[in-house]
Amino acid sequence: MTSIFSGLITSKMRIRILMRIFLNPERNVYLRELADEFQASPSHIKNELDQLKSADLLTSRKNGRQVLFSANTHHPVFNELHSMVKKALGMDQILESMIERLGNLEQAILIDDYAEGKDTGIIDLVLVGDIDQANLQDLTQKTEKYIERKIRPLALTAQEYNQLSSNLNNRPHFILWQQDGCTGQAAAPNNKKRVLYNDV
Repeated sequence: MTSIFSGLITSKMRIRILMRIFLNPERNVYLRELADEFQASPSHIKNELDQLKSADLLTSRKNGRQVLFSANTHHPVFNELHSMVKKALGMDQILESMIERLGNLEQAILIDDYAEGKDTGIIDLVLVGDIDQANLQDLTQKTEKYIERKIRPLALTAQEYNQLSSNLNNRPHFILWQQDGCTGQAAAPNNKKRVLYNDV
């Protein structure tokens, strides 16, 4: 998972934090949250966060007595780092080998753990549109073997998605891919683009 960064960053914990924050850069994290998640001392996590912040890769702001950290999306190398994180976690492979071969797909939305940047090994993916169910299972299994993570896809029509969107909006989520002009209704199948990060 971290080999793509190991030649650039020597601290494994720093790599884990960077990947945690940069997969979905619109989410904020607390020091204590990371310490609990990575089972590390708060002082260790603070030192790593300070190193990333001194390199201007993170921004921080106070929220009461706690400090929130997030990716600095204005850093000159943000796009490259964000792309590297997605590649390391298999997101690019999902896009290339599965998402664009499922019929008239309108949106692909990461939810729950991976939307928070947590590499738990189970990727929950909501696919909205007229999905080719015959290909979905086969492509899912092939992609799982390649990225060494389990994918749990939920295929919904645009109407079904609209009915469930309020529930999904209350869970961690971000759009991994969508068609141009997609608003939850059918969009032109050949007018496509990728969204690096966004809210549903």
